[in-house]
Amino acid sequence: MAKLLIAWLMCVCVPVVVWAEGDPLRLHWEQNYLTISGPQVPGEKIRIHYLEAYCRAGSTDADWVKHTRMKHETELLEASDAGHRLKLRCQVEDGLVVEHVIESTHDEVRFALTAHNPTKQRSEAHWAQPCIRLDRFTGANQQTYLAKSFVFLDGELTRMPTPEWATEARYVPGQVWAPRGVDRNDVNPRPLSKLVPSNGLIGCFSADETRLFATAFEPYQELFQGVIVCLHADFRLGGLQPGETKTIRGRIYIVPNDVDALLKRYAEDFPEQAAVMAK
Repeated sequence: MAKLLIAWLMCVCVPVVVWAEGDPLRLHWEQNYLTISGPQVPGEKIRIHYLEAYCRAGSTDADWVKHTRMKHETELLEASDAGHRLKLRCQVEDGLVVEHVIESTHDEVRFALTAHNPTKQRSEAHWAQPCIRLDRFTGANQQTYLAKSFVFLDGELTRMPTPEWATEARYVPGQVWAPRGVDRNDVNPRPLSKLVPSNGLIGCFSADETRLFATAFEPYQELFQGVIVCLHADFRLGGLQPGETKTIRGRIYIVPNDVDALLKRYAEDFPEQAAVMAK
């Protein structure tokens, strides 16, 4: 009888974490990695090198270590107990300060960045890259995840490898797509596509193709398919002048496989990019 009572008390007293369908995605940041998790995420979690690098201009044909990558340190300022909100601060080597507020809903993660240059010199930080690892989401490896990945060309979702796939660059493999208005000398030193993306979305399908992952930032410097089962929508800073402040925003969508619904939502979140897409 005593054993039964103890077992009953254990069942009553031990808390059980139950996920409801509408629960926000959980966010965790530690040692430069942001993790997004939840039962609505194929593969259970997505890991992001956040941030991988702040980068100088003139990067397309430059040494990544000696020229392009700037040193930076990131600290966690706030983390909500529920795991739905984070605040980070990056200190870049030239004095640039970037604060990141990251919040989640049940099917998206929102990024609100404020960059400020408190120094008396123009910042050298021209663009930056969150590196999003998607092996678990796609159920694929470096050789097979291309077929799961996409950008939008001529207004249509186009799976990789896209037409006219570039193969030559300082570093290979990989693929870069730069939007109109971005200097082709200031992007990732991986093969640069001649094709211009229709919008700022880059994404992939889950292993069973029932779910979509997609991400976008505004303003953005490039879309990038990398070498560790990763995808990037790399945001632009543009070299802040002394005393200047800029804001940047981003989204990660983890949604059902409905491309039209994704595009509608993207257009609402990024109307300036949608206007370019409509031209």
